[in-house]
Amino acid sequence: MNVLTELGLKLHNPGGCMGLGQWTTTTEAGVLHSVNPATGEAIAEISLCSAEDYETIVNESNRAFQEWQQVPAPKRGEVVRLIGQALREKKDALGSLVSMEVGKIKAEGDGEVQEMIDMADFAVGQSRMLYGKTMHSERPSHRMYEQWHPLGVVGVVTAFNFPVAVWAWNACIAAIAGNTVIWKPSPKAPLTALAVQHICNCVMEEQGCPGIFSLFITDKNDLAEKMVADTRVPLISFTGSVPVGRHVAAIVGERLGRTLLELSGNNAVIVDETADLDIAIPGIVFGAVGTAGQRCTTTRRLIVHESRYQDVVSRLINAYEQVRIGNPLDTGVLMGPLIDHPAVGAYREALEEIQKSGGEILYGGHVLEQPGNFVEPTLAWAENQWDVVQRETFAPILYIMTFQTMDEAIVLQNAVPQGLSSALFTLNMRHAEQFLAATGSDCGIANVNIGTSGAEIGGAFGGEKETGGGREAGSDAWKAYMRRQTNTINWGTDLPLAQGITFTLNE
Repeated sequence: MNVLTELGLKLHNPGGCMGLGQWTTTTEAGVLHSVNPATGEAIAEISLCSAEDYETIVNESNRAFQEWQQVPAPKRGEVVRLIGQALREKKDALGSLVSMEVGKIKAEGDGEVQEMIDMADFAVGQSRMLYGKTMHSERPSHRMYEQWHPLGVVGVVTAFNFPVAVWAWNACIAAIAGNTVIWKPSPKAPLTALAVQHICNCVMEEQGCPGIFSLFITDKNDLAEKMVADTRVPLISFTGSVPVGRHVAAIVGERLGRTLLELSGNNAVIVDETADLDIAIPGIVFGAVGTAGQRCTTTRRLIVHESRYQDVVSRLINAYEQVRIGNPLDTGVLMGPLIDHPAVGAYREALEEIQKSGGEILYGGHVLEQPGNFVEPTLAWAENQWDVVQRETFAPILYIMTFQTMDEAIVLQNAVPQGLSSALFTLNMRHAEQFLAATGSDCGIANVNIGTSGAEIGGAFGGEKETGGGREAGSDAWKAYMRRQTNTINWGTDLPLAQGITFTLNE
């Protein structure tokens, strides 16, 4: 069956949905074409939302919230469980659409859908564990505790590189917490969002709970900012670049709203003198080449002990020669295309800057002359302080540098503005513990003997410094989507005041 048909899509699609089949009908806001980055051909088109559409969507989402927050959390979890089941049934088709629309290889496309399924499963369990605490009051005959309540409408803004999984990280948890969700996907990946909305609509209709999940597709910055600035949307979860993240944070901060920011990464792998290269090399290659270097957790810097440099480079070149580049849906392909022509341009510019700075291209460095946005995975010797190394270039370029001591390696690892993911390959217990100590990696994710990418949903995902400080997915990330309330109950006959204060009124 045709992938679009199986997922409820057509060659022309509406760009907004209030849930339960209430699709927008606007045509004057323009048309967006979804383009396959492997071929340069259009897959389908979408009618963009208007400002009036947004108003309708946010009003319906607020109306739905008034009802949804009163539904018991385990029942909310049951709705999310059914969405996970529906995703299982559509996994192959949706995984293929991810590959078609953003260029991930089929295994990664399917893996992203599996991550959504796993996230739904996690959220179902979490729906029965929205725990508060009981505290002892200093006043007699008093009980004190805290509880967590739904927050409201959650706005989720996602990037193209994880077109569906990041939505699930947010939406599954936000929904079991009692919130409704408005999704503004990247205009580079609208079809996958539409497909997920169709899946959600079916479940919402079966369960009689419209309006929990809504969709809002636009490529207009001013219209996207309308949601960011909207006081009716108390939380904005944004995934994207640092400059845009700063702008989002400023707008939401001005209205004293909440932000959950997942911004750029500049992730390093340290390989010390004891590292097992049989596991280090595959971890480095997948981290650097997976999703054509377009993950926020992509391995961008490789910090190698000087005694292992030649061996590591030799093994990496041998591995890179085996990376088959091509149509991401073809069996055996390990790297698909970059998302678009501007991404190819950024790849070229980074390589030119490396060479002007005095670096050396050790492998790759070419744009492939064929249809689509294909480039070679590239290895380059570089120095950590160079401007090009300090930035995040969304492309499969791995910068290699050396160190002598573990102290030096950690300084290099931390000496970038970003702080998302990091990894160390070692058989030295002291090095591992040093890397994970408070004086070690300054990233939100620190791994030992695995790479920088491929985080599991059970842990909280996010980073420090310019990465934004947000946390999504597992652990206690659910608290970001709820409001905390402290409660004190006096069950006695007197009114003692805290801190022993005496306040006497005459009879």
